[in-house]
Amino acid sequence: MVAETSAKVSIVVEHVSKAFGETQALSDCSFSARGGEIHAIVGENGSGKSTLAKILSGIILPDHGVVRVFGRWPKSPVDARKLGIATIFQEVLVADEGSVLDNLYVGSDRYGISYHGKTERREAASQLLKRLTLIEVDLNGRVGDLPLNIKQWIVIARALLTNPKVLILDESSAALDLDATNRLHDEMRRLREAGASVIIVTHRIAELVKITDRATILRDGHVAGELAKDEINEHNLLTLMTPPTRMERLASRGDAEAPRRSVGEGVLSVKRLQAQLGAAPFDFELGRGEIVGVAGLDGQGQDNFVRCAAGLGFAFTGDVEAATPVGKRSVRSLDDAEVAAICYVSGDRKREGIFPNLSIFENLAMALYRRNSGPLIGWLNKPIVRKLYQAEVKRFSIKTGSSANKITSLSGGNQQKVLIGRAFARNPAVIVLNDPARGVDLGTKVELYDELRRYAAAGGSVLYLSSEIEEFLGFADRVAVFHKGTIFRVLSGEDVAEDKMLAAMFGHTAPISFDAPETQRS
Repeated sequence: MVAETSAKVSIVVEHVSKAFGETQALSDCSFSARGGEIHAIVGENGSGKSTLAKILSGIILPDHGVVRVFGRWPKSPVDARKLGIATIFQEVLVADEGSVLDNLYVGSDRYGISYHGKTERREAASQLLKRLTLIEVDLNGRVGDLPLNIKQWIVIARALLTNPKVLILDESSAALDLDATNRLHDEMRRLREAGASVIIVTHRIAELVKITDRATILRDGHVAGELAKDEINEHNLLTLMTPPTRMERLASRGDAEAPRRSVGEGVLSVKRLQAQLGAAPFDFELGRGEIVGVAGLDGQGQDNFVRCAAGLGFAFTGDVEAATPVGKRSVRSLDDAEVAAICYVSGDRKREGIFPNLSIFENLAMALYRRNSGPLIGWLNKPIVRKLYQAEVKRFSIKTGSSANKITSLSGGNQQKVLIGRAFARNPAVIVLNDPARGVDLGTKVELYDELRRYAAAGGSVLYLSSEIEEFLGFADRVAVFHKGTIFRVLSGEDVAEDKMLAAMFGHTAPISFDAPETQRS
């Protein structure tokens, strides 16, 4: 354990346990955080991280144990707000029908936050949002019309406007790209310098190394250890957070030589596609057995590109064609994608992934119903579907409990695993993944990369968009980097390197220094 310093301890958790039915989320969990530090809570999906964040926020109460924040126990969200605790949860919690301004200040009057009037509120909100987003956001605009990353900034700004003494972020950078995450880190540093405690729950190793002063690691609801800043690295985190049996499996996978792959003929062709209005059209081809990464800063066209490739997006000009057993076919709809055996996995599971009112089994197995139904209407070969379901649960180590439970009973990361398993269960020719590892732990990422390599070695093709460019290192054959709505540069081989990808994201062909002033990055 890391020894306490003379800095004032602001948060104390002692011997806390919490169960949800048969699932033990936390067991005898103890840790402390100090004022003026950024403290990370790390662990596999389902290890109890979000449960701990909710206990600190007064949303749920522990079954056993004691919680103290500035000497008091926050037993409700009202208590937490009065103590100066602000929490940003993994799900982007906004009222889509409300205005930006209303979303920013919802509940503020009730909790005694003082503003002199509407003018002051608008000015504070406008200045903060511009600092966070680097654009002018219409405060009267409807939130439901905004992209996911701006919604995330609204949730973050709502918390920052309260000037919190304790800020808790549960995977709150998941919807943000690299540059946006750096701006969030600046806000976290401002709070740290002001003496606040910042608690972050994250799976991004680069984020942990860059911003965290200490890290507490959870494993199966227990505290597995604590790391100081200079001890935080991928090896130490994996060792502490991963059960020994799974660690052995990961190690054996890492030691095994990746299957050799050769890229075959094109299976997905993009011709003169214009993903954004006014952007330059571009061509692109995905080969059989190839893994291509897609990167870019927010709003540069890469999201619409992968959606077009999966039959979900709208292109201003151009066409997407897929190879099928009976010849080329244009991909302009989900029906076209189904015929071409193209499967899409979204990182925005709440809006376009899960069916919250259905069970875990139904959410994963529904992709198998059509091909495993008999000649009679309503007849389903349940034994085969159950077997395939269990195979995907085992493949991705999904912590499910009863398969009849609603999918919302799972942690966010395990929900994402269900969506990934659903895609693999369909045995597609092409998998299009739109930031699929959002909210997924490090061990699962390693397993996902391994499964995608095996899938590609067997002739499958992968189009993989990620907001974390380190995911592509040693994994992608090529990386298509978007800038100003079009493919700016395609990197392959040794050029798939962090400095070159970063440079291309900012519109440069040569590596640039990010110690330079902001004006030099444009």
